[in-house]
Amino acid sequence: MHLSALGVLSPTLIGSAQAAAQAAPADLTPPPDLFDAQLLDLDFWVKPRTLTVTRPASGEKARLLYWKDGEMIDSAYQELCHLLRDVNGKQTAAIDPKLLEMLWSTQAFIARYGLEQPLEILSGYRTPASNARLIEAGVPAARKSLHMTGKAADIRIASLNEEVLGGLVRSFRTGGVGYYYRSGPKGGWIHADTGLNRTWKG
Repeated sequence: MHLSALGVLSPTLIGSAQAAAQAAPADLTPPPDLFDAQLLDLDFWVKPRTLTVTRPASGEKARLLYWKDGEMIDSAYQELCHLLRDVNGKQTAAIDPKLLEMLWSTQAFIARYGLEQPLEILSGYRTPASNARLIEAGVPAARKSLHMTGKAADIRIASLNEEVLGGLVRSFRTGGVGYYYRSGPKGGWIHADTGLNRTWKG
């Protein structure tokens, strides 16, 4: 059931969602209460958590149940750390569990509306050397990037444009959200991290 049907949406949320709907691709308009993450019921947060991800840079795909009955499943967590590794620097690091929760909640939320698609991980952990190379190449990357501490990921979901995806991630209020708009068949991406709540456009 849509939360708007229960009469719990505020006018501000309705306005934001309608604006996002206009910005979304014409073939996939998001539901009117897409930015309603703060009104999720408790059952959403206590159910088992499965992440479906792809890494375009390496061609890897995985669907992993990583959290159940209030506990992280270590083997799945280790595999997710590997999937979010620095593909170029060929190094793995511990990924902040809060980041995994952010990724899962985003994916699980849109699945409630029948949008069951994998999260594309364009960048997860980065070594300091990899981060420096990006800066030297003119790629937008912060010198103290949270990617280097396993607290950030650049993500994309094929059916959601940057505005809609970024708005949803932002509604969970668990960290920073960067909007990277790009033209082309793949479009842009969203930077999500578990640092301070803030937004920017890159």
